[in-house]
Amino acid sequence: MFRSEYADVPPVDLPIHDAVLARAAEFGDIPALIDGTDGTTLSYEQVDRFHRRVAAALAEAGVRKGDVLALHSPNTVAFPTAFYAATRAGATVTTVHPLATAQEFAKQLTDCAARWIITVSPLLDIARRAAELAGGVREIFVCDSATGHRSLIDMLATTAPEPRVAIDPGEDVAALPYSSGTTGTPKGVMLTHRQIATNLAQLHPAIPAGPGDRVLAVLPFFHIYGLTALMNAPLRQGATVVVLPRFDLEQFLAAIQNHRITALYVAPPIVLALAKHPAVTRYDLSSLRYIVSAAAPLDARLAAACSARLGLPPVGQAYGMTELSPGTHVVPLDAMRDAPPGTVGKLVAGTEMRIVSLDDPARDLPAGESGEILIRGPQIMKGYLGRPDATAAMIDTDGWLHTGDVGHVDGGGGWLFVVDRVKELIKYKGFQVAPAELEALLLTHPGIADAAVVGTYDDDGNEVPHAHVVRQPAAADLSAGEIMMYVAERVAPYKRIRRVTFIDGVPRAASGKILRRQLRESA
Repeated sequence: MFRSEYADVPPVDLPIHDAVLARAAEFGDIPALIDGTDGTTLSYEQVDRFHRRVAAALAEAGVRKGDVLALHSPNTVAFPTAFYAATRAGATVTTVHPLATAQEFAKQLTDCAARWIITVSPLLDIARRAAELAGGVREIFVCDSATGHRSLIDMLATTAPEPRVAIDPGEDVAALPYSSGTTGTPKGVMLTHRQIATNLAQLHPAIPAGPGDRVLAVLPFFHIYGLTALMNAPLRQGATVVVLPRFDLEQFLAAIQNHRITALYVAPPIVLALAKHPAVTRYDLSSLRYIVSAAAPLDARLAAACSARLGLPPVGQAYGMTELSPGTHVVPLDAMRDAPPGTVGKLVAGTEMRIVSLDDPARDLPAGESGEILIRGPQIMKGYLGRPDATAAMIDTDGWLHTGDVGHVDGGGGWLFVVDRVKELIKYKGFQVAPAELEALLLTHPGIADAAVVGTYDDDGNEVPHAHVVRQPAAADLSAGEIMMYVAERVAPYKRIRRVTFIDGVPRAASGKILRRQLRESA
C-alpha cells in the first residue's frame, strides 16, 4: 500500500459555496473573474453578493433542497455565480456539455429528474427541446437575456430573503457530473459537498495559489477538471480566473499575453499546440510560471518540448477521475524541475493507493511493477446515481475504488506513472500493447500533427495496433508504410503498428481524452 507523504487533512464539512467563498470578504475588490473576450470583471465581493442574490431568486422561484438543476453553458463569468447560487438554494447541480444535442441533454435530464435549467441564449433552443423531450422541467433561466425567460441579471434585483438551507455536507450531493461515456453509458457521478471541498484542501499543499496568481480557464467548467482546477480551487485561494468560452489557439495565446497569465491547467492537445504550432512564437508568454496537464496521458517527450520552447519548468501532470472529485496525484509546484519525466505526480494528502495484478486482483504489486491502480480516500464519490450495481463494481467493500487505469510507482520517490487503461490495452498474441505509448512515439514524427491508436482485428482474428493519423499540412504525401517503418525501428516487434488510417482530426471528449470507441466503430 502506498500512502501520501503529506499530512492528512480533516474533512471539510462545509457546503461547497462556503468552502470556496469563505474568504471573499477578505479578498474584496481583487478581480475574481475576468471575461477573456470582452474584459468584463467581477470582484470577489461581487461574486459573493451576486450568488447570494441569485440564490434568493431561485428559492423564490421554487427551487428547494434536493432539486436537481442543470447548468448548461460554456465557460462564462456567470457560470460560477449560477453554480454557487444553485447549491446555496439547496439544489444539486448537474453540469451539461454545451455541445450536447437535445436528445443527449434530455437523457441526462430524465436520468437525474432535473426540474430546473440555467442556460445561455445561444443554447436556448436546444435547452427548450431537451426540456420538452424529458418532461418535468419547471423553468428555464438564462445567464444573459432572452425574451420569455428570467435572467440571472434581472434576478440580482430580487428583494427575497437569502435562503437558509440545512445542508449535510457528508450526504447531500453538490455536483452531479456525468462520466464521459467513452467506455459505456454515461452515468451521474454523485459528489457531495464534503468530497469536493475536502479534495480542494487535499490539493492545496502541492499546488498553492493566492492573490496575484492569474489562471486561464479554457477547459470547460462543466467537466470536473475545469470545475475544480479552474473554478473552485483558484476562487478558494484568491487568484484571478480569466475565462474563455472555448479553445481557439490565437485567442488563447492572446489571453495569456494580454492578461499576464501565470498558470495554465490544460489537456495534452493544448500542450501539443504549445510545443508545435508556429503561432506560439508571435505572442509574449513570459508571464507563465508553470503548466499542469491532466485528463489524458501526456508523453514525457512532448512535455519536454513544450517546456523547452516556452522556457518553463517541465510541464507537470496531475491524475484523477470524475469519480474521485477528481484529484489523487499531482506533481507539486516545488518539485516540477526534479520530477522524473512522464510521472503524473505523487499522492495528495489523505490518499492511499494500491497497484494490483491484472491477472490476480487480490495480489498487490511492489514498486516498479505495473497493474491496476486502486484509490482510497475521502474524495471518493458517493456513487453512481441510480446504479448501485455499477457503484459496487467500481468501489469494493473495503472502500477501494478500481480506476481501470494501469500504472506503476517508481522504486524510491513515490512517483506514479500511468501506462494506459485496462480496457484499452491491446492484446497482440498475448502481449500487452499500450496505445498511449505508441501515440506518444507517433507524435515525435515531424509529419504527424496528431494520432490515436486502437486495437482492431486482422484476418486471422488477432488484435493489432491500428494507428489513426492526422498529417501535418506540409506532409500530405506521408504514407502508411513510412509510418509503420518509423514505429518498427523504435519498438519491440509485438508493438509495431500493423494498420494506418489517415483522418482529418482525432475525436476527443471535452476533457481531451481520445474517443477510442468511435475510432474502433469506424474501423
